[in-house]
Amino acid sequence: MAQTVRPRRSVLYMPGSNARALEKGRSLPADGLILDLEDAVAPDAKAAARTTIREAIAAGGYGGRELVIRSNGLNTPWGYDDLVMAAASGADAVLLPKVESADMVRQAEAVLRAAGAPDGQRLWCMMETPLGILNAREIAAASPRLGALVLGTSDLAKDLHAAHTPDRLPMITSLGLCLLAARAYGLAVLDGVHLDLNDDEGFAASCRQGRELGFDGKTLIHPKTIAACNAAYAPAAEEVDHARRIIAAHAEAVARDQGVVLVDGRLVENLHVENARRLVALAEAIAALEAGA
Repeated sequence: MAQTVRPRRSVLYMPGSNARALEKGRSLPADGLILDLEDAVAPDAKAAARTTIREAIAAGGYGGRELVIRSNGLNTPWGYDDLVMAAASGADAVLLPKVESADMVRQAEAVLRAAGAPDGQRLWCMMETPLGILNAREIAAASPRLGALVLGTSDLAKDLHAAHTPDRLPMITSLGLCLLAARAYGLAVLDGVHLDLNDDEGFAASCRQGRELGFDGKTLIHPKTIAACNAAYAPAAEEVDHARRIIAAHAEAVARDQGVVLVDGRLVENLHVENARRLVALAEAIAALEAGA
């Protein structure tokens, strides 16, 4: 399903059991928040965390930020109740952990549908196991409710016995397979977290690489990284200006029934115009989100 342009430069994980953190999320400049019921919540706190998340979303105040609830898996004692709560929560999406097959997506969708989830509530899938990566295509095609693939690079590196290197070469195959699957089926795709919060240079390099590869944005574990991530994934002012000139030049050429147009000495074709429109739409969506935050 083709996605509308929505800023997802920075998507911050927040512990669903921490009411103060969820309150702080209302003022953070992240494009999206993942309210976590899985890794960030102890087993004996999961039921209370559902209530905390539900009440936080109901209270509002998050502006245009995208709100996503990460559930526990349906193979755990908590996953079913997580999905039932999420269906009626008002969250924009539900993030499923450790997705490894299309059947896992369809099972979760069936629970959401039975619990009355609105059609607009999306399913996002964590891609964090070798089997999940190998099945990325069937997962991406599993349901029209799918909205995004999210890389879980920490768990994936562990299962691959791979090192966390600055150039992330050990992860490139996995990143590429998920990017291909997401783009083939019109989904958003988000890069994994950077674990070393003292490594500003490494974080910046990871953001640059992610954008160059084609990711829409990055998942984060601390608010201190939001500003740098937003800057890395937002189109620069000169990019937007160039895109607008491409659009205008192409429109003028079409009006004159001309088949060829040059911008800054470079040939402009339909594919360049399509990408230019995407960049301008993204810049406008970012401006609107920041104005309403």
